[in-house]
Amino acid sequence: MAWFRKPKQPLRSADKRDLPSEIFKKCNGCGELVYRERLAQNAQVCPECGFHSRIPPEQYLTLLLDAGSFVERETNLHSLDLLEFHDLKPYRERLAAAEQKLGRRDSVVVGDGVVDGIPVCIAVMDFRFLGGSMGSVVGEKVARTIRRALELRRPLIIVSASGGARMQEGIYSLMQLAKTSSALARLHEAGIPFISVITDPTTGGTTASFAMLGDVHLAEPGALIGFAGPRVIEETIKQALPKGFQRSEFLREHGMVDRVVDRRELKQTLVLLLRHMWTGWDEEA
Repeated sequence: MAWFRKPKQPLRSADKRDLPSEIFKKCNGCGELVYRERLAQNAQVCPECGFHSRIPPEQYLTLLLDAGSFVERETNLHSLDLLEFHDLKPYRERLAAAEQKLGRRDSVVVGDGVVDGIPVCIAVMDFRFLGGSMGSVVGEKVARTIRRALELRRPLIIVSASGGARMQEGIYSLMQLAKTSSALARLHEAGIPFISVITDPTTGGTTASFAMLGDVHLAEPGALIGFAGPRVIEETIKQALPKGFQRSEFLREHGMVDRVVDRRELKQTLVLLLRHMWTGWDEEA
């Protein structure tokens, strides 16, 4: 009966090009074509290889917080072109274009929420907005969120995704490293937990400040985490870097990350950590 069965033929390149992009998406990890709807149901994690595609802040807020619990704060802050910076185009034009495209004023969303009944303060970065770069507004919003966590005595969660300090703001951007780090020091002294969730990519000044100052560091699989990029390091030291260098698994092996967590298990992991680390959660429950 074998001659009644039609053998499965792999899709040729021409066939793949004919598939509608609004229905299928090519995985950047394994190259397989996956139904977009299946990806959406899987938190944008490839069901074939587990590759974690980047997702916007709104999706992290939906994944991590109890339904309907998020209240956004600090929505009125807006970056200014204090240095009148101009590269290929004026900085103010870049800001305006990003605002128009994404409908938000900068590369971080902050506010209050609840994780399995536990009130928290949370900040989530958006890599789509100028590469998630940390300018003065990003630093101020993160610092205010830290101070709010201290004032309300609530655990803090920051989901990082950033190319580092925003070069168009020069020293104003670099000052945010000190501002956020000093605020976190006060939070630590008060014994209030800070869980840092590191996603792809988290580099530069963001890594050199709040992203790596958590009481616990969680990282998504395969996330690029570092200060300078691998290519810059190779050119500086004139040596080839180890395989997987600056990826979350490498950092876990070398003690910089506490645990590599699949995105679909992040909330469950946060709940376990918060209930273990924070005894004050039931006071507001």
